[in-house]
Amino acid sequence: MPAYISAPEDLVLHAPRVMGFASAPRVAVRYGLDPDMAHELLLDFEASGWVQHSSFGGRSGWSVTDGGRTENERRLAVELGVAGVRDAVRALHTEFVPLNRRFGTACTNWQIRPTCIDPMAFNDHTDWAWDERVLGTLTSLDQAFGHLCIQLTDCLQRFDGYADRYSLALAKVDAGQRRWVDAPDLDSCHTVWIQFHEDLLATLGIARGSDA
Repeated sequence: MPAYISAPEDLVLHAPRVMGFASAPRVAVRYGLDPDMAHELLLDFEASGWVQHSSFGGRSGWSVTDGGRTENERRLAVELGVAGVRDAVRALHTEFVPLNRRFGTACTNWQIRPTCIDPMAFNDHTDWAWDERVLGTLTSLDQAFGHLCIQLTDCLQRFDGYADRYSLALAKVDAGQRRWVDAPDLDSCHTVWIQFHEDLLATLGIARGSDA
């Protein structure tokens, strides 16, 4: 059975939910849509009260409102029913939970390096062995995450791309560009992982934090 392909209007509403804050061009690029169409749909959704446009720090973009989150989850629930993959996606979420715990611990250890004086000391990245253990965990997650993404993409086509983006970020980290671990302004390992998690939670209608 081929993967379910989401309608463009559903993807445009879903994108700000997953990406957090995104311009119309970024929404279009993420899902391979026409930029003008994405912009027009966002304006329609703004009129419906589902998204809002804002600017800060020299950037402008769209974010989803509470009403938009509700509508987004309603549409995603319909998708699961039409595609007939609800049980499969739930099972894959169960597989993801332990991976997510490992990833969360690794990211915490990348930011914090406890000392005998301060258990919450900022990691200044001078301890090579500590950082290498963290990077080893991020690398070891790559294969399992990729396999999970393949299975999800076989159910819902919109999950395509996460695995490649995570692997690309890891490659940049391996090349010495350590900001690609968790920089919020890059398609970093952390950015990709958080977006994937939000996508999965939205798909199943699960509140963030309740699956920790």
